[in-house]
Amino acid sequence: MVSLKKRSDDLGVLIEWARAGESVDAEFAQALDGLDQEVQAGEIKKMLGGEHDRKNAIVTIHPGAGGTESQDWAEMLLRMYLRWTERRGFKREMMDYQPGEEAGLKSVTLLVSGEYAYGLLSAEAGVHRLVRISPYDQAARRHTSFASLYVWPELPEDVDIQIDDKDLRIDTYRSSGAGGQHVNVTDSAIRITHLPTGIVVSCQNERSQHRNRDSAMKVLKARLFDLKMKENQAKLDQIGGVKKDIAFGHQIRSYVLHPYQMVKDHRTKEQVGDVDRVLDGDIDVFIKAYLMQKSSGTLGAATPDDDVD
Repeated sequence: MVSLKKRSDDLGVLIEWARAGESVDAEFAQALDGLDQEVQAGEIKKMLGGEHDRKNAIVTIHPGAGGTESQDWAEMLLRMYLRWTERRGFKREMMDYQPGEEAGLKSVTLLVSGEYAYGLLSAEAGVHRLVRISPYDQAARRHTSFASLYVWPELPEDVDIQIDDKDLRIDTYRSSGAGGQHVNVTDSAIRITHLPTGIVVSCQNERSQHRNRDSAMKVLKARLFDLKMKENQAKLDQIGGVKKDIAFGHQIRSYVLHPYQMVKDHRTKEQVGDVDRVLDGDIDVFIKAYLMQKSSGTLGAATPDDDVD
């Protein structure tokens, strides 16, 4: 809390200057805003006490059914989270990017590195829904698109996840990125299929097959660990009769661009009217509301009655 104390001390100095007749309105407003941001950040960190909350995050975005519409929406979501990570000062590493046929993307996986990256982004995991007038529809009709966000913690090397080579099918292929850093002219991209579970991961960002394999194995390890934790939790829920608050496959948030503008989180009921600001990465209000309700035990599952028309 050194930073918080320093900001508080700075405010005290400005107050003394103001009492002495100095004009410090602009400096005081800036310092007060900085203190408020520091307090909010401290509140969020207090709510992130999970075993893996402080870890880096592996994030995957997949479009739902709907072809170009959903693939474009998935690309918009990727931009939103990239902008959010910029605001947070997190590092990003694109591990795999599969472009859409006409626009958008078919799949993307990135590693977000920074303190509490997983704890924060895990609040965003789920299905995101977009309602808008389609730019790809010549009749200018309203379309609804879906995309899913999955988040796993990046695990240290010593985590006990047993993976037998005989359970893996490893394929190499040529990268098919949208251009620039995603393009690789050699057959160095890697796709790993874990046969017992059917989990498929791929990586094409690195120029060497060996490094792509290491990155893909990192993602596979995280997904197998997550699967193991979910199975253990399901057993506990069955024994204790506990109902899960949130389940993958249920939409958690709607972004409506037409006939009105609104972003609504169906779990917390948090709403924001400035959709452009949200899509530009200003999503902390939703993350904070989710974490506050989760920590207080008041978080509810999204229901059809909460939907946005």
